[in-house]
Amino acid sequence: MSSLSVIPELGLPHVHSGKVRDLFDAGQGQLLMVASDRLSAFDVVMNEAVPNKGRVLTAMSAFWFDELSEIIGNHLISTSLDSLPPSAQLPELAGRIMLCRRAEMLPIECIVRGFVAGSAWKEYSQNGTVHSMAVPAGLTEAARLDEPMFTPSTKAAVGDHDENISFDAAVELIGGDLAEQARSLSLQMYSLAAAKAEAAGFFLADTKFELGLIADSSGKKNLVVADEVLTPDSSRFWLMEDWHPGSTPQGFDKQPVRDFLETLIWNKTPPPPALPPAVVQATADRYQQAYEQICGLAFEDWPGVTGAIPSV
Repeated sequence: MSSLSVIPELGLPHVHSGKVRDLFDAGQGQLLMVASDRLSAFDVVMNEAVPNKGRVLTAMSAFWFDELSEIIGNHLISTSLDSLPPSAQLPELAGRIMLCRRAEMLPIECIVRGFVAGSAWKEYSQNGTVHSMAVPAGLTEAARLDEPMFTPSTKAAVGDHDENISFDAAVELIGGDLAEQARSLSLQMYSLAAAKAEAAGFFLADTKFELGLIADSSGKKNLVVADEVLTPDSSRFWLMEDWHPGSTPQGFDKQPVRDFLETLIWNKTPPPPALPPAVVQATADRYQQAYEQICGLAFEDWPGVTGAIPSV
């Protein structure tokens, strides 16, 4: 099974390369986002790529953009190669691309937590708070919160770490009205997605939304959800049957890679250690399983995957 780490020449101006995606200027106020199969762990990009990871991220984002459209608009125009200039219609990009409207992105990460996990559990176990906010005493690891919590953070440059900020700090960064909208919309999106995930047998422990402003035909700027949404890279999904308060279930993401790296003596800085093929394959399998079980769709039908139908 092949993978894609380096995006080939597309004949479009290159804008930015992130840990996973490359951005290109598609003209007319549009951006082309290409999802590679690159994988990062502990903020370090691994040398090995995970086959079809970029396609899973694109497929899940497209699914959730549609599901969330009753709550909020998005920046997606098309996932079809036919929407691109001929120079960019490369077969290896099928199922990996999102042609999007440019958005004025908010300088915060809109994180919503429904369970006490990850950094939230670390903070709670030490201080009895989540995001410096009071929560009930006596919670165990992976416990469900009474209500989902909006816990924003800053956006860090590649290689740096996001920093948690209070809602008041978010207000200082983007203004009161935008901060209130961002919080309300993020909580609404989480609630809808969590309900749909539970119907599929999964808990959505927490997730990160990227919001931005796009002007409509009248010139009014509206908040939209952009970048990726509710993917294994931006969200923590657990199988409900694996959930037992007191321990954190394995997420449907790059957990096999993190687990392997934790067995090594490595300072979590470049260069990264080599990943065994079995760990890479296990990670690929979990990404695909997340898409198929949560979205209820066959991955083989997604463009670019063996046996896939044409993009639309």
